[in-house]
Amino acid sequence: MHVPDGFFNAATSISAGVVAAAGVTVCLRGARRELDDRTAPMAGLVAAFIFAVQMLNFPVAAGTSGHLLGGALAAILVGPYTGVLCMAVVLLVQGVFFADGGLTALGINITIMGIVTVLVGWGVFRLVTGLSRGRVAVAAFLAALVSVPASALAFTLLFWIGGTAPIEVGAVAAAMGGVHVLIGIGEALITAVTVSAVLAVRPDLVYGARGLAKPLVLRGAEGTSTTVGGQEPAAAPGRLKPFLLGGVGLTLVLAGVVSFFASSSPDGLEAVAENKGFLGQATDHLVTWGLADYGEVGGIPVGVAGIIGVGLVLLIAGAVAYAARGRDAAKV
Repeated sequence: MHVPDGFFNAATSISAGVVAAAGVTVCLRGARRELDDRTAPMAGLVAAFIFAVQMLNFPVAAGTSGHLLGGALAAILVGPYTGVLCMAVVLLVQGVFFADGGLTALGINITIMGIVTVLVGWGVFRLVTGLSRGRVAVAAFLAALVSVPASALAFTLLFWIGGTAPIEVGAVAAAMGGVHVLIGIGEALITAVTVSAVLAVRPDLVYGARGLAKPLVLRGAEGTSTTVGGQEPAAAPGRLKPFLLGGVGLTLVLAGVVSFFASSSPDGLEAVAENKGFLGQATDHLVTWGLADYGEVGGIPVGVAGIIGVGLVLLIAGAVAYAARGRDAAKV
């Protein structure tokens, strides 16, 4: 759903940029409560993983594909504030280095793909875990499923307000909502599987699962019982490195190998824009160097471009998370 240059007028692009900048600023402060020395590297890994999986377009209808947005996944794994930061880094790297999303539309993309998906995904996740007695995988599935069409409808509303072409808002909303519900199913499956996998290996690293574990009850010989907390026990610091290395390895495989098999069909936004007659409003991207279009411009294999992108996102997101971490945060 990366919005290209030319879709929005200057006033809307600037306004969205202000919203995005304000949102990122708030999240830089809020992330202090979510990050510490142990969890900051997890934020870098999550951002890199989202970048890699976004390269893997999957077919959703005849001639149309979709890809992970990742806002709900980021919020569940590292927290909503940190999740927005992860999404902002991914979108910044994609726009600047890979010509994926316009530079003038960066504020639009951070707003609808980062802030909206994180807020909606986290809200649904918290609601469902509260109603379903902490069923994290179910909550993750529904959070991701709802976040994608919510982002699509946010785009439609903004385009109706400040797009560079007139649209029938009802028809575009129906088209965007319909195709992105299908994409949302794919997003939900990826999110639920990923969250479940991390829960199975390192439940202490899933931010959304904190406080949902049943308290440990120790029973004495005389029938007395003692309740010990309600949180997952902290894992030994020495066990974090293998998990991170394994996650980086998987991410590199996805970006460097699996990306060759991604669908080449236009994604949901591009397909709707072509069908509704406003795709022609898109203008050429300002980035023309070798990595543009994931290496296509410079003749770089997509897998190589993907590995470079993973490295860039991992370094930038990790640095942002490390800088934003709380100095006195508890080791949870």
